[in-house]
Amino acid sequence: MLRRVTPDAPAHPTIATFNVNGLRSALKKGLLAWFEEHRPDVALLQEVRADPHPEVFSDLGYHSVWLPATRAGYSGVAILSRREPDEVEVGVGHEAYDAEGRVLVARFGDLRVGSVYVPSGSSGDERQAFKEAFLAHLSDWTRARLAQGPLVLGGDFNVAHSSLDLRNWRSNQKNSGFLPQERAWFGEFLGLGLRDAHREHLGERAEYTWWSNRGAAYEKDVGWRLDYLLAGGVDLREVRVHRAPRLSDHAAVTAVVTGPDPVVSALLPS
Repeated sequence: MLRRVTPDAPAHPTIATFNVNGLRSALKKGLLAWFEEHRPDVALLQEVRADPHPEVFSDLGYHSVWLPATRAGYSGVAILSRREPDEVEVGVGHEAYDAEGRVLVARFGDLRVGSVYVPSGSSGDERQAFKEAFLAHLSDWTRARLAQGPLVLGGDFNVAHSSLDLRNWRSNQKNSGFLPQERAWFGEFLGLGLRDAHREHLGERAEYTWWSNRGAAYEKDVGWRLDYLLAGGVDLREVRVHRAPRLSDHAAVTAVVTGPDPVVSALLPS
C-alpha cells in the first residue's frame, strides 16, 4: 500500500503516473490488480489508446476524466482520482496537439495535476519537428499554470534529461529523446519552477522507467528514464518505480504528497 498514516496525522495522499501502452493490453496483464494493491489517490495515465471507460475504474472508487485522441487507437491521456476534481482543463489550447490527446489537467483546491504525453520524434524529421514545437508550447502553457498556483505534471515526456537517465547514452546522442536541444529544453523547463522529484530522490543513481521490447532490454535493464513527476509548490517524497509486474513497456512511478497541508487535504477523499 502506498498511503502513509500515523496515529497522530492524517494520511498522506499518493500520486502515480503510468504510460500504460494501451489500456486494454494493460488490463489483460493485471492493471486492476495493481490499482487494488497500491491504490494511489491520483493516477495520471498516458498512451491510453481507447475511448473513455470510466466503468473500468469506478468499482475501485475512482472518478475519471479522459482526453482521447481523435484518431482511434492512438495516444490519449486520463486522470483517475479518489476525490472528484473541482475543475478539469482539457488540452493546451492548440488544435493539433489537443487532437492527439496530449495533456489533461484536474484541479483539486488550489492544486492542478496534469497528465502529459509528449509526442515521440523517433519516426522521422517531421514528427521530431512536431515534438519540438509541442515542447515550446508546453513551456508557455506551463509557465501560465505555475502562475496560478501549485502544479504537478506527471507523464511520459519522451526525453532523457541527462546521461544518468539512459543506459547507452553515448550511442544515443543523435537519437530522438536524447538530442542536445531536447535535453536543453528539459533543463529550461525545470527552470520555470519545477522540481524533478524522482531525480531528487535518486541523487546520482540511475533508474529507468522504459525498456525496449527488443534485445532483452528489460531483463538486462538497458532502459531510459522518460517518465517524470515534476512539482512546483508541492512536496513529493518516497518516489518509487514499479518495475514489476510488467504491465507495459513503461513502469509506473509513484510518490507521496507530503505538503503543503492545503494540497494534502485537497487530494484526500472527503
